[in-house]
Amino acid sequence: MANVSAQMVKELRERTGAGMMDCKGALNDTGGDMEQAVDLLRKKGLAKAAKKAGRIAAEGLIGVAVELLKGVVVEVNSETDFVARNELFQGLVKIIANLALTVGADTEKIKAAKVGSLTVDEAIADTIAKIGENMSLRRAASLSIGKGVIASYVHNSVDEGLGKIGVIVALESTATAEALGRFGRMVAMHVAASNPQALDPSGLDPDVVRREREVLADKSKAQGKPAHVIDKIVESGLKTFYKEVCLLDQAFIHEPDKSVAQIIRETEADIGAPIKITGFVRYALGEGIGRPETDFAAEVAATAGRG
Repeated sequence: MANVSAQMVKELRERTGAGMMDCKGALNDTGGDMEQAVDLLRKKGLAKAAKKAGRIAAEGLIGVAVELLKGVVVEVNSETDFVARNELFQGLVKIIANLALTVGADTEKIKAAKVGSLTVDEAIADTIAKIGENMSLRRAASLSIGKGVIASYVHNSVDEGLGKIGVIVALESTATAEALGRFGRMVAMHVAASNPQALDPSGLDPDVVRREREVLADKSKAQGKPAHVIDKIVESGLKTFYKEVCLLDQAFIHEPDKSVAQIIRETEADIGAPIKITGFVRYALGEGIGRPETDFAAEVAATAGRG
């Protein structure tokens, strides 16, 4: 039997919404392989489709900066939310985001960039010394465009360009920046709320699509469906999957009866120019970072030997 830890069960439970014992059993059955366990639970009808982003578990801030045809998003982590509300820390995140506009999204280059007489790395160390809490630049991403706008949105904002979720969207168009900017902000808000994995199906990881196809097929086989019916079910299921995870196929949060692609076509008619979304970045604070929870671990430990 695999050595299944409480943390592994916790992660699987958060990703799938399945019961604790079902998660523990799936991990045991798959030798502790997390991805196989997710698929196994879904094949049994015990879990929803796995989402890319993990539960938000770290503190700090997402910083967003946009200048003309370029935009960046950075994540700077701290140990507590109390520090995230500190003006000194907030100022540091703004400096880092604005520097990234110039030096790019490579975190090592950002850390080596100068803030006055100090490098960013030294400025972080200086802030740690002043506040007394560890912090780090975790990641950064950028988008640029030849013509159009980089739209942005920050959710749970604590100050301009700072919050818990940050989004930038690149819209290529010859329309006026004002008209395009208004629409772009609505799209950025949609991305923040709907968390798409890709712009369209062609942008999805082929392995993700393959796994989705296998889950749909195996689930149908388990229900005794004939082969010719299974193929149709799989293709229909993939279309539903694309509507959930691909930006252009998703239902627009501001008008849920229409897709984002439909809204783009309507907006093109209104502003008199074509619009092409060439990319987006969505950072949610702490996604993918796990944090142990003592009570939950005790709960799992108490069930040892019962399944």
